[in-house]
Amino acid sequence: MRLHRLDLTAFGPFGGSQSVDFDDLSAAGLFLLHGPTGAGKTSILDAVCYALYGSVPGARQSAQGLTLRSDHAAPGTRTEVTLDLTVAGRRLEVTRQPPWERPKKRGTGTTVEKAQSALREYDAVTGTWKDLSRSHQEIGEEITQLLGMSREQFCQVVLLPQGDFARFLRADAEARGRLLGRLFDTRRFAEVEKRLAERRRTAEARVREGDAALLADAHRMQQAAGDAMELPELAPGEPGLAEAVLTAAAVARSTAREQLTIAECGRLAAESAQAAAERALADVRELARSQERFAQARERARLLEERAGEHRQAQARMERARKAEAVAPALELRESADAEHRRAAAAETRARALLPERFAEAGSAGLAAAARRAAEELGGLESARRGERRLAGLVAERADLDRQERADEDVLAETEGWLADWEATRTSLQARVESAQEAATRAEQLAVQREPAQRRLKAARLRDQLARDTDEAQKKALASGDRALEARTHWLDLKEQRLNGIAAELAATLRDGEPCAVCGATDHPAPARKVAGHVDRAAEEQALAAYQRAERARADAERDLGLVREALAAATAEAGDTPTDRLAADADELERGYLQARRDASALHPAREELRGAEQEYERRTAAQREAAVRAASRVGHRERLERERAALEEELARARGAAESVAARAAQLERRAALLADAADAARAAEDSAERLKAADGRLDEAAFRAGFDTPQAAADALLDDTAHRELQRRLDAWQSEEAAVRAVLAEPETVAAAQRPPADLATAEQAAAEAAERLRRAASAQDAAARRCAELDRLSARAADGVRRLAPLREEYDRVARLAGLTAGTSADNERRMRLESYVLAARLEQVAAAATVRLHRMSSGRYTLVHSDDRTGRGRSGLGLHVVDAWTGRARDTSTLSGGETFFASLALALGLADVVTDEAGGVRLDTLFIDEGFGSLDDQTLDEVLDVLDSLRERDRSVGIVSHVADLRRRIHAQLEVVKGRAGSVVRLRGGA
Repeated sequence: MRLHRLDLTAFGPFGGSQSVDFDDLSAAGLFLLHGPTGAGKTSILDAVCYALYGSVPGARQSAQGLTLRSDHAAPGTRTEVTLDLTVAGRRLEVTRQPPWERPKKRGTGTTVEKAQSALREYDAVTGTWKDLSRSHQEIGEEITQLLGMSREQFCQVVLLPQGDFARFLRADAEARGRLLGRLFDTRRFAEVEKRLAERRRTAEARVREGDAALLADAHRMQQAAGDAMELPELAPGEPGLAEAVLTAAAVARSTAREQLTIAECGRLAAESAQAAAERALADVRELARSQERFAQARERARLLEERAGEHRQAQARMERARKAEAVAPALELRESADAEHRRAAAAETRARALLPERFAEAGSAGLAAAARRAAEELGGLESARRGERRLAGLVAERADLDRQERADEDVLAETEGWLADWEATRTSLQARVESAQEAATRAEQLAVQREPAQRRLKAARLRDQLARDTDEAQKKALASGDRALEARTHWLDLKEQRLNGIAAELAATLRDGEPCAVCGATDHPAPARKVAGHVDRAAEEQALAAYQRAERARADAERDLGLVREALAAATAEAGDTPTDRLAADADELERGYLQARRDASALHPAREELRGAEQEYERRTAAQREAAVRAASRVGHRERLERERAALEEELARARGAAESVAARAAQLERRAALLADAADAARAAEDSAERLKAADGRLDEAAFRAGFDTPQAAADALLDDTAHRELQRRLDAWQSEEAAVRAVLAEPETVAAAQRPPADLATAEQAAAEAAERLRRAASAQDAAARRCAELDRLSARAADGVRRLAPLREEYDRVARLAGLTAGTSADNERRMRLESYVLAARLEQVAAAATVRLHRMSSGRYTLVHSDDRTGRGRSGLGLHVVDAWTGRARDTSTLSGGETFFASLALALGLADVVTDEAGGVRLDTLFIDEGFGSLDDQTLDEVLDVLDSLRERDRSVGIVSHVADLRRRIHAQLEVVKGRAGSVVRLRGGA
């Protein structure tokens, strides 16, 4: 990294604009930055740091950066820092503007304006500057990636604050560890320690959880075994717990199987006793049943003897019913004839009641003759009835003529009114047609403008989306670059580790008697051994492959970013710079105008149809007016003809209806009279016929009753039984016969008679004996089931416990392995003799590198007297790893760095700072640092030491470096010709270049 130019405006103590040309200052290799206290020497270094990282070192950075603004600046002057530098072969220009409080453009008061950043790169081919980014985050990531250092590392490596390194020399191991941890970013090793500790706690918890589950299964086995099992007195996590639980489970299973065998024998004995008791109970129950059956048969025979009289009466009643069945047809015939006669007599009475009194005594022949005379008179009125119907038609026809006349009058009146407004209606409709035609023309014109506006709006939206996609792609490209850098760093670390352990790898190929590939010797007395964490060729190649994949991913991301940027440029070319909202508003306005014109034009067809309909209506109404006038003239003659025909019909009908209201009323009277007379004649004839049939039925009934043996027909009717009574009587007779036969059969059985002669059966005693045998069998079966369940449960729990022990074995091995690693990395393991943590071990290696690099310059500054060495000895009961001693060549003894004098402390800390700068530079990927600054401390040196220190600093030019010294020492102004002086004044500080190239 080489600084070219720094421009300041309203920054720190500088109220105006100041420029620092580092190219002129760096030409001499060594330049001096001096000025009175408070003039702003450190502010120049702060400006460099702020331009690169957007913040200044230490407590000088406020929360919002408002304190960076100069109090001497004019209210309208914006604070700005611009740095021109070359890093990693690229010429860059970084411009940063911190937030500032400016006067409002309108009204009074002030407002805070946000910070701004810009990054440009110089294109040597075109000779122009090219904009790269205006994002704070992107610029910070780009600068950090190119430099390979954080802000803290940059301030320690490039600005070299001597006071910090003087404190570093005198600090204890813990303070040194904090500083080195920030510089070398060893947080990943601390994370490894933390991760191992977490894994140890997790593995321990899982082992304890497994032991707790095993103990829980042991308690369940103890419950299943009935407390016959003794549990081991061990806690979860203690060794030997699994073996003790499995041994106790085996003893419990053996005891349970012995108890199961005993229970099976008891059940077999109980089954035999229960079977014998059941057989005895069955015999007693059979004897009791036979004795009970014989007693019930004797009781049923006694009841049959008591009801013998009732049985004989039922048999006699059944015999009389059978004889009466021969008279039943004659009885039914007489009842049918009697019912028919009563119905005919009632119908005759009703028919005669409707006739006039003069027909009350008339017979059926007289009634029939009167009915014929009424029918003949009705036939003579038929002609008059037709005339009456024609008169009604004439009246209706006259009313229809009146209705037509009124309708025609209404049509004429409506037509005259409609025709009066015809001209105005036609003019209005024609105007609507013309307006719609104009709207159609306007819609066609807007349709031509609509598609280009939509295309431009679509391109503008695509432009906005691609702008967002460009930001996202740029972020992905930066992230891919970070991952590629991390993969490269990891690969280089593994490569360095492999090179450090290459001797062990070569030693693995040595064979007795075969020459060594390095020295050629055939004797290999002490071949190198691989240490823990050895990196082999496969691991290095795997890391290299990961780096190459990350590099390809970075290239793909950059290619995607280029494609998105090209698409954005094409979309911007089509859409222009007009905002999308404005294009959308214009397109919406054009669309609304187009839709309104379309809606107005859509009324063209309806307007034309309405005009065409109105013209057709005009023709129709004109024709209807002419037709109504013709109908009115024809109705006059028709009305006169109807009047003449009506008068003739009314005269004829008056003669035909007589006293009745109308001919129809007279005809209805005659029709009703003829119908009543005919009905009465039919009813009289039916009554006479039914009386004859009733008399014949009575004679046949008397003869049938006499032949059946009954004195009177009524006696035969009383002896008859209906179906229900006949079935019930027959059922009673059949039941008697069945019961009598069953009783005789039971009393005749030899087994039943023999059982009745034996003593009464003792059923209760037999049942009690059988119940006791069944209870003993149930208890024996329950005992066997309980023993079988106990065995099954113990087998299940034992299998689960054994499975748990097998599953827990890998967890316990993992816990032991992780616990050893965690204790080793935390410095608490007995194997870690120096009690050095992993992070401290890594920092100790870095400190050893720093001490070696610092010793090269310290040895020259001190005329070969002092050497810085790293010490990993423990101090008291504390941990070791970050000790730092200075070896005095004059005495040959090492002493603590806190015993150095002021001047010795200065050049020792300077050597340490330069050595640290070299190590951090190598750590950052070998980024070349061509510009360094050293801040204060030279006043504590004598002339000789000052010359030696300046010689060391001047030797840095051998690497084409330029070194800036920040100091008040007046002697340095005589020794160093290239100077940058900072002069302070009431209006702010200014810079002056003296003795440059």
